[in-house]
Amino acid sequence: AAAAAAAATMKIWTSEHIFNHPWETVFKAAMQKYPNPMNPCVVGVDVLDRHVDDQGKLHSQRLLSTEWGIPSIVKSLIGATRTRTYVQEHSVVDPMERTMELRSANITLTNLVSVDERLEYKPHPQDPEKTILTQEAIISVKGVSLSSYMEGMMENSISANANKGREAMEWVIRKLNAEIEELAASARSIKIPMAASSVE
Repeated sequence: AAAAAAAATMKIWTSEHIFNHPWETVFKAAMQKYPNPMNPCVVGVDVLDRHVDDQGKLHSQRLLSTEWGIPSIVKSLIGATRTRTYVQEHSVVDPMERTMELRSANITLTNLVSVDERLEYKPHPQDPEKTILTQEAIISVKGVSLSSYMEGMMENSISANANKGREAMEWVIRKLNAEIEELAASARSIKIPMAASSVE
């Protein structure tokens, strides 16, 4: 066990991003992020559990099915034939504090690599019309030849996916805003006959 622990290497990736949208808009987009054209690797999302606790916090447990684009050289090194992986995600939305914390971890290929990710969305302290996303990922590669190469590849993948994820959030927000505008336009175009005109 000690030898296995010594063979594991770890890398930490962190990032911060500011959305020019209020927290309520961003958290709704985060809940409806998949599917989207920016993250085609996420091929399925299953809600395993969703409940509100005694303090009014919304807890969601989801299973994400993803297709990793693993280079063939890496597949041969690690002996992997499948590219479908599963990620377990747990999020907590606190509407009173206006925070959303999301934690995720892969549950397949854990004997080779573990990616534990944490995202937090909260209102910008100086501007309530903006939202801060803080993101952190801990990458652990276990007992694989070229582990530094694997770490670098995973870090680049997480960084690229984070950028795609932010683009996806903007896409979902635009989509939600367009749907709201379309509903408002439909409501305005409906002609309701006035009661007075029917009484003659």
